Amino acid sequence: MRGPLAAGLSFKPQHIDGALECASAGLWFEVHPENYLAEGGPHPAMLDALAERHPVSLHGVSLSLAAAAPPDPAHLRRLRRLVDRVKPVLVSEHLAWSAWGGAYLPDLLPFPRSHEALARVVENVQRSQDALGRKLSLENPSHYLSLEGHDWSETDFLAELVRRSGCGLLLDINNVHVSAHNLGVDARAYLDRFPLRSVTEIHLAGHGVDDGVAGGLLVDSHDAPVAEPVWELYRYVLALDGPRPTLIERDGNVPPFETLHEECLRANALLAECRMAA
Repeated sequence: MRGPLAAGLSFKPQHIDGALECASAGLWFEVHPENYLAEGGPHPAMLDALAERHPVSLHGVSLSLAAAAPPDPAHLRRLRRLVDRVKPVLVSEHLAWSAWGGAYLPDLLPFPRSHEALARVVENVQRSQDALGRKLSLENPSHYLSLEGHDWSETDFLAELVRRSGCGLLLDINNVHVSAHNLGVDARAYLDRFPLRSVTEIHLAGHGVDDGVAGGLLVDSHDAPVAEPVWELYRYVLALDGPRPTLIERDGNVPPFETLHEECLRANALLAECRMAA
């Protein structure tokens, strides 16, 4: 029988041997389901093998929950088949939009947090949860510039989204750090207001710096080790509301499995300290 989730890793196909051989307690892996929707072939077979060995989470990037149109029913059907086959321990998506008027954009885009937008996101989340037969957890976004037209603070918007839709939250602490730097706000004050009791998992990742912008724009690039300020915010969150399943994300400049696993073990050590202090 599998034990509770501890720290996990975003799965990369080149790491399949290391992933299958690793026996760290509580280890789990997360994948973008869009990469595994084919009917047969090497990638779905690889995911099936991984899911037999470790708990797996699906972290979607294409439901476009903040768009004006509902999520694509055909995509939801494909995703449901994957959910039924893999039986993931967690299913998550982003609080963003990436499709509009039939056009798909290669990014997770922000939106004004208006009353209208809240109602639309709630409807799209409920529609997705009904189609998938699973609770979704929504990830807080990264921000690169200030938008106008908000009726809600981000933390209040997320709390009301949870209340109305029954969804959970995915707290991406790198996104908090990136957004706080770029918008000139206090990351710890944001976390103090975050509805932590609704958080089902935490993400930690690295970021890049665009020095072409005055003050240096932080970019949520997932192509570097987790930065020390993000580790400090992680400690702060654990002290606020206790341990959560935690994922180390890496999508670019991917190192060997053993290097990523070292970051995973660092998160595990902090989770263990948190449990001992409770």
